[in-house]
Amino acid sequence: GDSAYSGKENLKLKNKDNQQIKVVAKLNPSITQGCRKDEDKFDFNKDAGMFVCPAGHLAIRKARQGKKEQGTNQTETYYFDVEKCKTCPFGQGCYKPGAKTKTYSVSIKSDLHKDQMIFQETEYYRSKSKERYKIEAKNSELKNVHGYGRANSYGIQNMEMQGAMAIFTVNMKRILKLI
Repeated sequence: GDSAYSGKENLKLKNKDNQQIKVVAKLNPSITQGCRKDEDKFDFNKDAGMFVCPAGHLAIRKARQGKKEQGTNQTETYYFDVEKCKTCPFGQGCYKPGAKTKTYSVSIKSDLHKDQMIFQETEYYRSKSKERYKIEAKNSELKNVHGYGRANSYGIQNMEMQGAMAIFTVNMKRILKLI
């Protein structure tokens, strides 16, 4: 599926009760690539374990924001010395005059997302994701040609009947085409 199917709830379901379900859906790009603002300006110093601002000032402390297991990823927030920011030549556009703090935050990937990112690099994932276009073409035909995009009647039984009829029609067309 598309990235809509790679939400945390679906990723949790695949690990539930030791099931061997694989989610062949790309993670949202904001998770895999991140959505860092000013990523070209701030650099990470591995030795200090802190970010460095464009002027070369090292963050003075860091804190983890957000709760674990609450559906949203935690963030690591880096705090910079405001006194240095006030006199900084790069302050224009970076530091807002009068602000009491200057921070830079980076989202932390959950274990579920890390596992899915590793899975996305496997040959199994690549081969299965190449078959998606076939399924999408059939879904498109059902929806656009055979009216499966909108319910004709109310109720789950009527929707099931409409689905069965649409799928039966598509299958009959395919059988006749092959004959």
